Amino acid sequence: MAKRRRGRPVDGVLLLDKPKGLSSNRALQRARGIFQAAKAGHTGTLDPMATGLLPICFGEATKFSSFALDADKRYLARVQLGITTDSGDAEGVVLEERPVPALDEAGIECVLARFRGEIEQIPPMFSALKHQGRPLYELAREGREIERAPRRVTIYHMRLVSLDADAGWFDLEVDCSKGTYIRTLGMDIGAALGCGAHLSALRRLRTGPFEASAMVGLDALEALGEERDVRLLPVDALIAHLPRLETDEPTALLLNQGRRIRCATGSHAPGTMARLYCDERLLGLVTVTEEGELAPRRLLRDAANG
Repeated sequence: MAKRRRGRPVDGVLLLDKPKGLSSNRALQRARGIFQAAKAGHTGTLDPMATGLLPICFGEATKFSSFALDADKRYLARVQLGITTDSGDAEGVVLEERPVPALDEAGIECVLARFRGEIEQIPPMFSALKHQGRPLYELAREGREIERAPRRVTIYHMRLVSLDADAGWFDLEVDCSKGTYIRTLGMDIGAALGCGAHLSALRRLRTGPFEASAMVGLDALEALGEERDVRLLPVDALIAHLPRLETDEPTALLLNQGRRIRCATGSHAPGTMARLYCDERLLGLVTVTEEGELAPRRLLRDAANG
């Protein structure tokens, strides 16, 4: 007999301000406990040192979490020059210390220009990527180094926010594609400056359409009591960028049975993924077929029930 999941059926998206020193999974479990939710998942790991926006999906929203995972991100990063660490951040073991050259904004901008646009990165050993079923960070802690293939990522925008030449650090705001390692970016910039570097602070400011201004912390959630549900965004907040289609109740029942349905698809081309509604109620995601029908792709629980 299947084990019954404990907790209440909470559906929605929480924009959590993850605190420093907490893993993403630990932050997820704390949030899940606060809401007493039966099911929850996050949408992309933040290192324990990092803070900021961690969208957490409850219940039916977990079906669409990949959209946030694959979204572009924005970060505020502090790059500490002259010291390299094995992890690329302040929590790692120091590998080398080198003198920091005299720096000014113009000199840093010249180097930053090399890292804008599409670039190649070698993922760090201290990452959740797996080798033969084991996360790389586990192997790194054992002192093992595994060859990693470079990946192409895109730095859409990067600006120098502040510079403390005497202390040897500067802050960067970075807009980037999914899969970008900001720790690696900081290390590579430090190498290009000739002195090495690591991240001493990192804060995520945006994930896809979600901005840091809408975040809420764990302590604030606990203080809200039973009013905390108002901080949840609706399930379809994760897929609001997709086209919207409408259908009726009888047709929704057919869709819920796994059948393709006839529905006005407008000018949407075959292969288009769309969110489907019935009387303002989200049914789930469908795909436009070559025949102009809608095929179920990912439906919500009880999609055909009013």
